Amino acid sequence: RIINKRHFDSYKNYKVIGDFRDIYSCMEAMKNTRADIILFETDLFDLNEIEAIKALKEEFPLVKIIVKSLQKNKDKILLTLSCGVCGYIADNSIDVKKVADIIIKGGFWLDSFVAKYIFSSLSDFSIKTNEKLRENKRLKSSLTQRELEVLKLITEGKTNSQIAREIIVSTNTAKAHVGSILTKLSVRDRVQAAVKAVKANLF
Repeated sequence: RIINKRHFDSYKNYKVIGDFRDIYSCMEAMKNTRADIILFETDLFDLNEIEAIKALKEEFPLVKIIVKSLQKNKDKILLTLSCGVCGYIADNSIDVKKVADIIIKGGFWLDSFVAKYIFSSLSDFSIKTNEKLRENKRLKSSLTQRELEVLKLITEGKTNSQIAREIIVSTNTAKAHVGSILTKLSVRDRVQAAVKAVKANLF
């Protein structure tokens, strides 16, 4: 059974549970009727959508998730894959049903664009392992314990006001922590900070 109607209405191999406006409404429906596969079509514009995928996988670890997105931001793709999705479709010409057939049998799917980026990243990592480990250690030591706490909340998609509530400080203080983290990690925005934190295994 699969959640997402548009691609599977005429495909007899799958029973469609339904369409949902977002992952959280899908999660609510799955409390009554479990799906084997979920097709999530998204622009992946912000970390909240990636965090929603992570929350879905944590609550329903056996479900297989396919993400269909034309998003070409490599950092966001890496974050999405780290949530445990089984397939990433970045090309409208790809037959979604064929991807679902592969995944339901235990396979994995990456579009060629995504696969090339992932494998080149792995190759680069293997060549520079020691250098990366030293850099990761330096990054972690440059952050205070509170900044590491805030950085973890950033990777979870929390806003400044949400971070402020979590660590019981003012929004301005939370904003200052975020600014300091961006400076120390030498990144421009929260997405890059989250990706760098995940890659560097800072937690």
